[in-house]
Formats: sequence, structure tokens, C-alpha cells
Amino acid sequence: MSYLDNIRTFVRVYELGSMSAAGRDLRISPAVTSSRMSQLEEHLGVRLFQRTTRSLTPTEQGKSFYRGATAILAAVESAEAQIVNITENLKGSLYVAAPLGVGRRLIAPLVPGFLAQYPEVRVRLRLTDRKVDLTTEGLDLAFFLGQPEDSNLRIRKIADVERILCAAPDYVERRGMPATGEDLVSQAHECLILRFPGATEFQWRLSTPDGPKRFRVSGRYESDDGDVLTDWALAGHGIAMKPVFEVAGHLRSGALVPVAIQTPPEPIQMACLFTHRRHQDPKTRLFMEFMIDRIGASVKDATTL
Repeated sequence: MSYLDNIRTFVRVYELGSMSAAGRDLRISPAVTSSRMSQLEEHLGVRLFQRTTRSLTPTEQGKSFYRGATAILAAVESAEAQIVNITENLKGSLYVAAPLGVGRRLIAPLVPGFLAQYPEVRVRLRLTDRKVDLTTEGLDLAFFLGQPEDSNLRIRKIADVERILCAAPDYVERRGMPATGEDLVSQAHECLILRFPGATEFQWRLSTPDGPKRFRVSGRYESDDGDVLTDWALAGHGIAMKPVFEVAGHLRSGALVPVAIQTPPEPIQMACLFTHRRHQDPKTRLFMEFMIDRIGASVKDATTL
């Protein structure tokens, strides 16, 4: 292993605050991670971290070395980029995650076009509506809707996605047409809920004349798969909150109709999440740019009902 490998490992340990997390991110074993840190400390003649059984805290020397180490890696990446034609030599695997609706309707159809340009790249696309952890799951980037919680990652915004409350016409005929979020609650409408393990309550954030407001809606139907909610809505089982691009076809055909239109949902952010280390990875950067250029236009087209 090279001295540069030791520096790269140190930077990830510093940024993630954990030997094990850094090892997973770099796809090396805990033993290798620890060995690299020991070699680096021995070479520098200082302790870079204070270690206990429960925590890992950088020393003053570690904080100082981190600033220099990141500058070294940035310089190396810049130098490599100047001598490598990345568009002709792109190869290897890309591990990508996305929500089910986003992945099926927006990303998956675009993957063949990207692979046609870069025949030596392999895309491993994982679709799930649950929150993913890029570091522990070995992902290069993840598309998402909403606001991420991990401040150690970088975000690239794609678009603000319009959402809609919708139901099948026969549901509205049976239960009546709610005009507002207050109606959803007071009339005990059957709301189709996207919920994940560990969630204790559920609220819809809607736009009102007095500003955004949360409504504690309820219903007997819950799933962690957004497409299941769409199917239930189409079958007349209740009201779903959906990104417009996911249900645009059903809205145009009349299979679903807008409800509670006086208090529509607030738009939700669609973005890419990626680690600092992979920001300069040519595969990750080019895949992200390829998708962003096309997804934004697709979302805009889909919301033109």
C-alpha cells in the first residue's frame, strides 16, 4: 500500500469519525484501515486521533494534517485529470440508489443511453423508497426526494417536484370531494400513507392561505412502496399524495382526479447525494451530469397536465 493510500484513508476516517465507517466507504477491511492509520502516525511521529472504545477524536496535529491532506489529494486529482482522457477510458461499476418511482420512471429509462456512451461501465441500480446510507451500503450516489439528514455528504439539486393529492373518481363519489386539508381530517378521509419502519406519526405538509401547515391524516392503508399507494388509489381505496410526474398519465386519463385543491402539497426537492471522496470520480460525475441534464426536463414535461 502506498503513502497516498494512507492519506486517503486518514481523510475518510477524519470525515466520517469512525475507522469502520471509513473502511466500508473505501471497501477495505477494518484491519487494513487500522494498519494504514498506524503506519501514517509512525511516519509522521505524532498521534492523529485520540482513541477510546466508544469514540475517535482528532488531535490538534490531526486537524492540522487534515487541512494539508485534503489539499494534497485535490492536487493529485487535478494532475490526474489533466493527463487522462476520462471520456474515453471510463470503466468500472457504479452503485446507484433511487426511490422506486424516480428510478422506474426517470432513471432506468436513461441508463441504456449512458452505457451506450461508456461501454466499459456497469451500472448497479438499487431501487427502494426507504432511506439509504451511502457509506455503509457502498453506494456511489443516491437520488432522493426531500431533505437528507447526513451533513457529511454533498448534495446536487435537480429540480423542485410538484406534488398532488389525488384519488379515483369512484372514491370521490362515495366519500365526497374534500376541498382542504381540514376536510381530510374532519371528514376522516382514507389517506394512503407512505410509512417506513420506526415512524411514530404521520402528517401531510400542505400550503394554506396562512402558509404551510401540517395535517395529521390517517388511514388503514400503509406501505413503504410508493407504487403500491398509486395502485390502491387507482382501485378507489383512498387519497394519495404523489409527485405529479408519477401519476401524470392517470390524471390525464381521468383514472385519478385532484382533491383538496385549495391546500395543495408543497413541492419536494429532487437531488443527488454523494460523498466528498467521490465528487471527483469521473464515472460518478459524468453519470450525475448525464442524468441531471435529462431528468429536470422530464419532470417539467410530466407536470404539464
